[in-house]
Amino acid sequence: MSGPQPRDVPFGDVMVSAPVARALADVGYDTPTPIQGLVLAPMLSGNDIVGQAPTGTGKTAGFGIPLAETVDGAKPYVQAIILVPTRELAQQVADELARLFKYRSILTVAVYGGAPIGRQVAALDAGAQVVVGTPGRVIDLLDRGPLKLERVRTVVLDEADQMLDIGFLPDIRRILRSTPRSRQTVLFAATMPTMIRRLIYSYLNEPEWFKVGEESTPVDSVRQMYAEVARRDKLEALLETLRTHDDDEQTLIFCRMQVDVDRLVSALKRTRIPAEAIHGGLRQGERNAVMQAFRDGKLKILVSTNLTSRGIDVPAVAHVINYDTPEQIDEYVHRIGRTARMGRPGTAMTFVGEWDLEAFDAIRAHVGAENIEEIQLSIYAAGAR
Repeated sequence: MSGPQPRDVPFGDVMVSAPVARALADVGYDTPTPIQGLVLAPMLSGNDIVGQAPTGTGKTAGFGIPLAETVDGAKPYVQAIILVPTRELAQQVADELARLFKYRSILTVAVYGGAPIGRQVAALDAGAQVVVGTPGRVIDLLDRGPLKLERVRTVVLDEADQMLDIGFLPDIRRILRSTPRSRQTVLFAATMPTMIRRLIYSYLNEPEWFKVGEESTPVDSVRQMYAEVARRDKLEALLETLRTHDDDEQTLIFCRMQVDVDRLVSALKRTRIPAEAIHGGLRQGERNAVMQAFRDGKLKILVSTNLTSRGIDVPAVAHVINYDTPEQIDEYVHRIGRTARMGRPGTAMTFVGEWDLEAFDAIRAHVGAENIEEIQLSIYAAGAR
């Protein structure tokens, strides 16, 4: 005779099964974030959803918890597919979902270019129920045959606005047309441009709309600062800034070009500051290793192009430094959004050269001059030179 079945457990306003509650406890989730509180119940009810929220607000668990409850781990075919714009985000989302699915025997596979396709095919052949992937690789696997979507029940479009910016709209349309019309479709985006709204009206069925946070506005918990720095003094300014950080804090530094990232990492290493680079010029295995070390906290300083300015969630990042001033307002917003994740405090420092003044004036006007503080570096103090 079997013992009593584990009871469902409250998580905010919804009830979750005991295995899911146990997984949530393992990852430290005790209460839903605002976006989770809004989307969990309607998603569990099978409704289509549009969520407008910045990255770092808990969106992945917002759709991951309902999937943990609705995907059947005993059925060896794809039941849910999550589309994301980048390889790094695909792996990150798959890793987080695997933690949420830990006690439900649900197999997740991340599919993206730049990684051996054979392993991805093998995971699909083994009966993966949840696929997280970039649209290009998903189309490739559809064309080759191992990925079949005719029994998919849920499609999630994560960072949909960025996917459209990259040019994935034709692929997204084709993927959606390859799934049943009865599917549940969930779309998340930080912004809602016209192209996104057209996609929603074409492919979602009477969706419920939710919005958290202000569109393209930095989070309040970021202390924003800038310093006017001549190009020849940037490295010295960076070293001074880094000395103000605690040794155990993580810092993300942004440069404009890959060559600048590599040069800066070399310069930091010459001063015995351990740092690593991440950009599109690295092999996928190298990028994965660097990102894993950063997520694990083993790497404290990461220097990047805009590759990590959006969609990569490393909650422990305490500081962002714009070694090169962003050329666009959205670029600035997404860069500094890498810190102050999930309500934590963070700082963002921008180095502004004489050729950056026009771009920086637009940034300052957008965030409000009162919200970004000028810092006088000691390298320019009287007698410092």
